Amino acid sequence: MEAPVTALGEDATPSTISRVTTGPAPPSPPSLRRRLLDRLPYLSDGKAAYLFLAPWFVGLGLITVGPIAASFYLSFTDYSLLAAPEWVGLDNFTRMASDPRFYKALEVTFLYVFVSVPLQLAFALALALVLDKGLRGLALYRSIYYLPSLLGSSVAVAVLWRQMFGTDGLVNTLLRALGVDDPPGWVSTPAYALGTLIVLNVWTFGSPMVIFLAGLRQIPQMYYEAASIDGAGRARRFFSITLPLLSPIIFFNLVLQLIGSFQTFTQAFIVSGGTGGPADSTLFYTLYLYQRGFGNFDMGYASALAWVLLMIVALLTAANFLASKYWVFYGDD
Repeated sequence: MEAPVTALGEDATPSTISRVTTGPAPPSPPSLRRRLLDRLPYLSDGKAAYLFLAPWFVGLGLITVGPIAASFYLSFTDYSLLAAPEWVGLDNFTRMASDPRFYKALEVTFLYVFVSVPLQLAFALALALVLDKGLRGLALYRSIYYLPSLLGSSVAVAVLWRQMFGTDGLVNTLLRALGVDDPPGWVSTPAYALGTLIVLNVWTFGSPMVIFLAGLRQIPQMYYEAASIDGAGRARRFFSITLPLLSPIIFFNLVLQLIGSFQTFTQAFIVSGGTGGPADSTLFYTLYLYQRGFGNFDMGYASALAWVLLMIVALLTAANFLASKYWVFYGDD
């Protein structure tokens, strides 16, 4: 070992001595992509990319595009799952006009969406404004409030909600302890059942709250400082600065929550036991669609209901986009 050190001189570093004595470092092994390309030399980079994307395309066709196309075809058929589909044209769509439960499902769903979505966004924005004040432990509060959004649509939370708001549940037990002699049945009385589900949806305001909080952090503080110098109060700063600059975020949350609320199913299914009761007070559109398709084996009619729901959501979303030019302000406006 002394000969190389002598040849390299006294100033040779350990890494230089190691490189001389052991030779150059072995080349790193080629990546998986490089090895596959070496084995398929006739493929260009573009063709290789499509080869790697092929599993995704297969999944898109089998899981998404295929069922959509099948549903569109079945909406024009009489299909019971037990026999071959029979073409009936537009009969499934005209049948809805004389179906009272179809109108009841629309009424329940629209009432749920137009009450719960504004309330949810208002709670989310109010809490985001509080958290934006720079509270200590903000990350912890943000996680706590976001947790219901992760669990809100789960079966476990729906079961918990039904137990809490049952006749002898935690809520009524607390009301009796406070002196209320005959508390209502929150999920067994038609007048209160839908309201209980609206409260459950409002409780899952964590997801829009996090988005609002990110939007508030993007508003430059110099606007507020200039407004304070001009004597603007908190209310004036909120309506003249915060709301206009936050309007793109409000619009984004509104569209997302609107689409998600029209698809509400798990909560209504668990709380009502899959019946939409009591007295069809929680007969959500998706629950009625499920009943027709998998309860009555009327898959053709259920497919037609699904396409009507798609058209309703698409029209409301398009209306939101058209109306947004009157109240949503972007940076270049």
